[in-house]
Amino acid sequence: MANPEVWRSVREAALPQVPAESEGVMLSVLGTRALLLHRVDETEHRRRQATDAERLDRISALECLLSLPVGLPLPAGSLPEQAEVRNLPRGAVEWNTDLVTRRAVRPLTIDLAVVRAADRRTGLERAGRFAPFCRRAVLLDEDPRARLDETVAEAAFYGIGVLVNEPNGVRMALEPEPYRPQRHTAAAWHFVEELYRRLR
Repeated sequence: MANPEVWRSVREAALPQVPAESEGVMLSVLGTRALLLHRVDETEHRRRQATDAERLDRISALECLLSLPVGLPLPAGSLPEQAEVRNLPRGAVEWNTDLVTRRAVRPLTIDLAVVRAADRRTGLERAGRFAPFCRRAVLLDEDPRARLDETVAEAAFYGIGVLVNEPNGVRMALEPEPYRPQRHTAAAWHFVEELYRRLR
């Protein structure tokens, strides 16, 4: 994936799958190299800068924040996790006497993760690591004409998109399923925070 031509070709093939403002970055993450197409929440980014917000890198802090509504002042005394709220990193909540208001939200959205692999089993396994966080796709290096139908069928079962590297460029042989998390988790938020930290 280090080849800039391949990267551009993958980006163009993925364009219909992601918002136009989505940016791409190559990173080693979850034990593999991946192209992550993402969008920074500029409002949240500016808010964090203005408040000199501390990093949100503890799962317990993110779990606490997920229990609070965004932008709604609550009496701190009515919260079962008062101690945790008082110990949240600077900038995560706003205090006004005894009222606390959650301000922190996810600082970016990951639209698509693309992994590259020499064979379909490896590619699908690596792409599957991103299931809790975003849509995902695999770019296979093997001859796509060999068993492409099998690859597409297996990838479809897991909701993973398939990109095929052809002489004229990369094409999307199978679109990835939309990302629809059943619930928002601290682990997924933590993954986003780690990516945000690495991009800043």
